[in-house]
Amino acid sequence: MKRCFGSKEGQELYAKYHDEEWGVPVHDDLILFEFLILEGAQAGLNWFTILQRREGYREAFKNFDPVRVADMSDEELELLRHNEKIIRNKLKIYSARTNARVFLDIQKEFGSFDAFLWTFVGNKPIVNQYKSLEEVPVNTEISDRLSKELKRRGMKFVGSTIMYAYMQAIGMVDDHLIDCWKRKL
Repeated sequence: MKRCFGSKEGQELYAKYHDEEWGVPVHDDLILFEFLILEGAQAGLNWFTILQRREGYREAFKNFDPVRVADMSDEELELLRHNEKIIRNKLKIYSARTNARVFLDIQKEFGSFDAFLWTFVGNKPIVNQYKSLEEVPVNTEISDRLSKELKRRGMKFVGSTIMYAYMQAIGMVDDHLIDCWKRKL
């Protein structure tokens, strides 16, 4: 089975993510929040590292409930700096609370984070036709605009490259290569 990534031995978790999640449109605010936190944690690292710690993140960040994360105390966040199940970067840990608060503000303003987010692609996934991963961009004009807007609202770890990876993860962009089995469905 030809995949864009995750076909090497020992990458079963990566393959499962590719086959079941990557590029699949998401409209559930809780899942959108989960990927927002995970993509921010991934900054400077590889996605496989984050996938391996996903359960640790679920435990640490209260099953990605934005209301509960927004209410986390400084003491709770400091304790997470010793949690080996997640990336223990202080700025990334504290950004989860900051981003949860902004996320909730966006929900109030737009009715849902989903309603806000998907307007950036006209409420329809962008389906690209790349032949190799080398062709896939790391950011686009749309990820630039999304990043700028989230930063303006106060979010952290939402640079354009992170936002493009986020857009791929939640299916706003489908970058499955043209010879990938997912493209052939």
